[in-house]
Amino acid sequence: MDRLASNGEVDYKAGKGSGGRAVAAASIGNALEWYDFSVYAFFAVYISENFFVNSDSTVQLLNAFLVFALGFVVRPLGALVMGVYGDKAGRKAALTLTILTMAAGTLIIAVAPTYSAIGVAAPLLIVLGRILQGFSAGGEFGSAAAFLVEHAPENKKGRYASWLQASMAISNILGALVGTLVTLLLTREQVGDWGWRIPFIFGLLIAPVGLYLRKTLDETPHFQQEVERGRQEAEQKKTPLLQVIREHPRELLIGTSLSILWVVCVYSLIIFMPTYVQKTLHFDSSQAFLASLIGNIFMVVGCVFSGTLSDIFGRRRVLALSALFMLVGVYPLLGWVEASHSTVTLVVVQTVFCLMVAMFVGVAPSALSEIFPTRVRSTGMSLSYNIAVTIFGGFAPAILTWLTQNTGNTFAPAWYVMAGAVITLVAVIFLPHHRRSLATTA
Repeated sequence: MDRLASNGEVDYKAGKGSGGRAVAAASIGNALEWYDFSVYAFFAVYISENFFVNSDSTVQLLNAFLVFALGFVVRPLGALVMGVYGDKAGRKAALTLTILTMAAGTLIIAVAPTYSAIGVAAPLLIVLGRILQGFSAGGEFGSAAAFLVEHAPENKKGRYASWLQASMAISNILGALVGTLVTLLLTREQVGDWGWRIPFIFGLLIAPVGLYLRKTLDETPHFQQEVERGRQEAEQKKTPLLQVIREHPRELLIGTSLSILWVVCVYSLIIFMPTYVQKTLHFDSSQAFLASLIGNIFMVVGCVFSGTLSDIFGRRRVLALSALFMLVGVYPLLGWVEASHSTVTLVVVQTVFCLMVAMFVGVAPSALSEIFPTRVRSTGMSLSYNIAVTIFGGFAPAILTWLTQNTGNTFAPAWYVMAGAVITLVAVIFLPHHRRSLATTA
């Protein structure tokens, strides 16, 4: 079991909760979350046809993305409930609860009857599934990120935390791979009738593995340190939520601003891109899935590499450089795809997008964790990230679909990312130095 050493510092060598098992336990639930989100986006066209009846296919797709966005409306609630629970009961307890809730939402979507079978109840079931997923996802991030950084040795926190976003890329690879196989092996009619359910059913297989890992791990050493010092008992009259709002408003503002580009680049350049290149740039689904698959392979490596770099050169330098790359690079790259309209160009550009995103999101979790002290870390991180996700990320696919269809501006994703990059560049200036010990910020 992780414990305090005789000098009061955290002992990272003891216990089964450190190292690879901690990374796997924290990452696998996050992977399930992103897998479900990515396959929903990949198969949004088929979901819209089955659950949102309308003569206009664009309206159908917009409705499907609005339901996708509804899950984000409850994310702040999930962040509050699960974040506070994680700061009170422990990271492990919160992570176990979030993965169970996520699996329940995925199951509902996977087995929901279509509109033709049960009428208006069909889209309501999809809404319920997305709400459960959104609630779970709202609390998943803060607890998982805190779990990782609090298990990591002091000089490897960036590397450990980078796996949170590397797992997102791994789940996107799985989603793209399953999407490619389903669309290649089945006819368009078969995919529309029942094939779109296969990726969601496959996602359910991840849940038992994650649940087992999370239930068999020790609590984080930093959380145990808080308990042993009596901080939890002393602060019991003040909830973590009230502490964050009253005592750390500046940190909350910085964390939310940092998270804006984080969520904007992921949802615009990773999650939304396969649908965007099909509906707006007129690539077929196999081309879109192939580009996503290859790009996300590079993203896994890029996340871990950038997290490791941040341990050496500092979070702010790596974050600022990656934000600048996205500010100046996304627009011309999209222009190249539109002008060339070849599979090779699409694959190259999607790979570059994934590397630029990886450079930022691989560092962002550890940077965000260093803003808040241990006693409110889960709550503070959950709030910061999910405020940004709800406002700027969850509605991104619907907003971008509407903009491209009604304004004729095919570069809406580029402008969206560029605006996010400007805001986040300002926030990076105010980040604390990463070498400050997490233990001392407790």
